[in-house]
Amino acid sequence: MGKVAFVFSGQGAQYTGMGKSLWETSPAARAVFEAADSQRPGTSRQCFTAPVEELSVTKNTQPCVYCVDLAAARALEEAGVKPDFAAGFSLGEVAALSFAGIFPGEEGFGFVCKRAEAMQKAAEENPGAMAAVLKLKNEQVEAICQEFEKVWPVNYNCPGQLVVAGEKGQIEAFCKKVAEAGGRAVPLAVSGGFHSPFMESAGEELRTVLAGMELREPRVPVYANLNARPYTQAGAKELLVQQVKNPVRWQETIEALAAQGVDTFLECGPGKTLCGLIRKTVKGAKVFQVEDGETLSAAVEAVKAAE
Repeated sequence: MGKVAFVFSGQGAQYTGMGKSLWETSPAARAVFEAADSQRPGTSRQCFTAPVEELSVTKNTQPCVYCVDLAAARALEEAGVKPDFAAGFSLGEVAALSFAGIFPGEEGFGFVCKRAEAMQKAAEENPGAMAAVLKLKNEQVEAICQEFEKVWPVNYNCPGQLVVAGEKGQIEAFCKKVAEAGGRAVPLAVSGGFHSPFMESAGEELRTVLAGMELREPRVPVYANLNARPYTQAGAKELLVQQVKNPVRWQETIEALAAQGVDTFLECGPGKTLCGLIRKTVKGAKVFQVEDGETLSAAVEAVKAAE
């Protein structure tokens, strides 16, 4: 067996009831939710019972998905599965950093709440949209983006899948251009143009938040969305500022982890979006989702059997 990476789910994977089984199954997972409720009362309730409409509001989505992400990772660790590396998709990067100890104590949850508020505010000030482009090479998508003043490539997900963000009307025209080029553009149900220049104000708000925080050296290497390289204590604050307004280089991140000998990826958090992206990026990778008691048991059993 090669090395193991924990990868943490991002915004968009939320669903009603997420995390409840982990809370019931694992004391370590339950502690994550209890700590969140002490800072932001009602977080567990939102995860377990809130309708999707409530969960999909950014200021709710990010704290809730963060909790499920971190709870899954803590449950794995409690069961004896420890990663050699970690990474997270967008919001998931904050959970990865908390797991790795860059944020001391429960400060990661406080930060993610501030991040959610800042990004929602920026999205309201700069209404945007996002679309996933399939069946075209990255270079083709980038070239079409350049035909528009306010459309940018933002999520390099896997071979053959690149997400763009921008002004709503321009995104609609962009999607038509993609179809003309032989590709397929799928509008995403999101509340803003994330990881684009529309998030400039959010990044600056986070700079102020981070100025008052003391971050630590990670106990597990965490690969950054911004450059697909490991975080350091010295560079962490600037990476977190830049991350919200720059592209997520997920394909590069997974390729970098594979180059380090990672052949087993465990997606911590709701859904299995990252599992699918990783399978398309690294042939033969062993990929497991961990979002409830059942998937937790299956992943632990599979990893220990391979040791």
